[in-house]
Amino acid sequence: MTTTIIFTIVSLTLLGLLLALVLYLVAQKFKVEEDPRIDDVEAILPGANCGGCGFAGCRAFAEGCVKADSLETLYCPVGGNEVMKNVASYLGMVVAEKVPQIAVVRCNGNCDVRDKTGHYDGFSSCAVMSNLYSGDTGCSYGCLGHGDCVTACTFDAIRMDPRTGLPEVDEDKCTACGACVKACPKLIIELRNKGPKNRRIFVSCINKDKGGVAKKACAVACIGCFKCQKVCAYDAITISNNLAYIDYNKCKLCRKCVTECPTHSIWEVNFPVRVPKKEESVIVEQ
Repeated sequence: MTTTIIFTIVSLTLLGLLLALVLYLVAQKFKVEEDPRIDDVEAILPGANCGGCGFAGCRAFAEGCVKADSLETLYCPVGGNEVMKNVASYLGMVVAEKVPQIAVVRCNGNCDVRDKTGHYDGFSSCAVMSNLYSGDTGCSYGCLGHGDCVTACTFDAIRMDPRTGLPEVDEDKCTACGACVKACPKLIIELRNKGPKNRRIFVSCINKDKGGVAKKACAVACIGCFKCQKVCAYDAITISNNLAYIDYNKCKLCRKCVTECPTHSIWEVNFPVRVPKKEESVIVEQ
């Protein structure tokens, strides 16, 4: 009995060692040599693993940088220009600076200007709600208000404003990773240039209905009246499908379109407060 037990133990031990040796030889035969620079580039990156660069994570992005002939199409939105300069310096490449961007919510239809026409009583998710019906209001393009964008943001840079029911972006925390853009089923969030002194102008509406229909659903909807386009001297505004759009690459931030918009759907951000013009007094001779 004792001899049998000892024989079994020895046999299993030898079998285990043999299999281990086979696995080792197979691993050595098929192992993939990895460029050691990938680890160094990954160490330079912020390690957010947000996917804003278009890769699955920071390591995949580091591998892409090492294997690329040029960094022209590669960019880490979290680290920004400073991190990309460090990566380029390490790899012996040159990288051009990119204009910083920020997430912009293109919906201004808060509870005061967009009357509710229904009530959703299901799972709290914009993605789920958008697959069931168009929303609680007459505007089928606006924010659904369930905060999928907030959940998607790993930087705590966006929150739902309880007063307006709309998402609000924290400029100091936003890295322009694009996670909120991908999470929004209504596509109301857009990445736009921060602009000089963080000033920017954009149409805070994506409603493509005709003017009368859009205005009835939301008091601050764009009605496609062409007034903003006519007053723009820089060809920065286009009207398509009853909706105005401002090209941030052409816009000179003159703000003429802001005052011209009859529904106040064009927003100006971080500008100084306008000084009201003094009315000239008219002297009537007796």
